[in-house]
Amino acid sequence: MTTDFTVRPARPADARRLAELRWAFKQEDPEGQPPAPERPLEEAELWIRERLGNGRWLAWVAETGDDVCGHVFLCPVERVPEPYGHDTPIGYVTNFFVTPPHRNKGIGSALLEALELHARRAEFDTLIVWPSDRSSPLYRRSGYQPPEELVELPLDR
Repeated sequence: MTTDFTVRPARPADARRLAELRWAFKQEDPEGQPPAPERPLEEAELWIRERLGNGRWLAWVAETGDDVCGHVFLCPVERVPEPYGHDTPIGYVTNFFVTPPHRNKGIGSALLEALELHARRAEFDTLIVWPSDRSSPLYRRSGYQPPEELVELPLDR
């Protein structure tokens, strides 16, 4: 395992590179999508820049040298206040990606550790994720477990 990388919180200035990696991530496993993107990269760049800037989303990046080679995003989800104080936020973990040449070097684990440290310090109640087949083993090694009960209604588009 290499330690030739650093992990840090993402900044709005990272938006372009994060958008590029998002496009690469989604095209790596296109799930029956057209061969070429239908939406401009700039749309994702703007979306990421705005959300990192206003704090609605958080992200962490892994860098090797001057290049971002991985990222993970966290969307805090507020819970409705209740009279017993069990209303701390939950966190939706998503958009977790490490570029192929940097996989299996501890970068994914380090990104997840940074996100989890933040969530614990911010007193999140739970972190949730819909893992891919490839990411599921990493989440399980990190202590993520399937919930006893989860119901989901996929809405057809």
